[in-house]
Amino acid sequence: MKIPFSPPHIDDAIIDEVVATLRSGWITTGPRTKLFEQRLAEYCDIQRVVCVNSASAGLELVLHWFGIGQGDEVIIPAYTYTATAAVVLHCGAKPVMVDVNDELLMDVEQLGNAITSRTKAIIPVDIVGLPCDYDRLMDFVQQPSVRQKFQPNNPIQEKLGRILILSDAAHSLGAQYKGKKTGALTDITVFSFHAVKNLTTAEGGAICLNLPAPFNPDELYHDFCIYSLHGQSKDAFTKTQAGSWRYDVCSIGHKCNMTDIAAAMGLVELARYDQLILPRRKKIFDAYYQAFNGDRRFRMPVYETAEKVSSYHVFTLFLNHTTEQQRDEVIQKIAEHEVATNVHFIPLPLLTAYKALGYRIEDYPNAYNNYACEISLPVYFDLTDEQVDEVIRVVKACVPDNSAL
Repeated sequence: MKIPFSPPHIDDAIIDEVVATLRSGWITTGPRTKLFEQRLAEYCDIQRVVCVNSASAGLELVLHWFGIGQGDEVIIPAYTYTATAAVVLHCGAKPVMVDVNDELLMDVEQLGNAITSRTKAIIPVDIVGLPCDYDRLMDFVQQPSVRQKFQPNNPIQEKLGRILILSDAAHSLGAQYKGKKTGALTDITVFSFHAVKNLTTAEGGAICLNLPAPFNPDELYHDFCIYSLHGQSKDAFTKTQAGSWRYDVCSIGHKCNMTDIAAAMGLVELARYDQLILPRRKKIFDAYYQAFNGDRRFRMPVYETAEKVSSYHVFTLFLNHTTEQQRDEVIQKIAEHEVATNVHFIPLPLLTAYKALGYRIEDYPNAYNNYACEISLPVYFDLTDEQVDEVIRVVKACVPDNSAL
């Protein structure tokens, strides 16, 4: 039984909506994109969402909007995908890495030693779908001693008056923290709709605008729409209205708008997300948990607490008493049984590009220790109960008991 890791969920409902979009004659940013933005805002219980062509583009757009550049610093976790750091580097700023806790989330206790007068933003990452401790993060940046260190460089930074919290929620659409959904938990949140995500638009992302007063969400929405389309004052859809051809270029913007083809996929999936997609993924998570919990070879991931509910994006199974090499050997054995697994993620300081910038994995021991024994198991909507049972059988058969070694 061949079991892939995370194929996209594409059914007739999605295909029909995409075909309808193609036949409509409107395939770039247009009515479906605008409707998808509205539906996402309603889903997250916020006022405004801007859809873009990737989460990476969304993160970078926010950093540019906030005026982050040469000489600035942005705090990120060492345990994340390269996109979290790359967008900072693309702006000319320096990623300052901190270690993670055993939930793989940014260790808030380390922030005090990481901030300087150059710190302009913190990017917490909802790794594998579990929300970060956003109340603690927001309380931290509001502390008088932390605010005093903040040195604004432009009117937008002056208006906020503190470090920006920009959530990398690429994994956590639909997750909850203290009864609120991601997207409404901090200043700005960015989602990913990449092919392997819970909700996919093939490629795509969304910027959730939740900044406090005196920021105006409608003005922010207008500005981000412009920034995402070369700084042009009107998108193609607006220019098609009678007598509305004339436009201006208000700033040197970027090109990262979402298309209606992508939004068509997102509209179908979002309409059934809470009722169909998340319950199925939770059922798979629960089956894995029940199968592996109590076995001394394994440590379970945290995906539900009194305050948090995951989006059930990736099931991270940890192997006890296991080295990185032994973990890799287990993955190879599992693959020989035609079951695909993965690792989320290789910590940034282990990667060539970040080693070259001077980052050392020795400075982030918890990131390494968790990575070295982690295996990500298949979780996707079309994974059958029979396939889940096969994954469990194969993993148990391939993982030795190293506790006596």
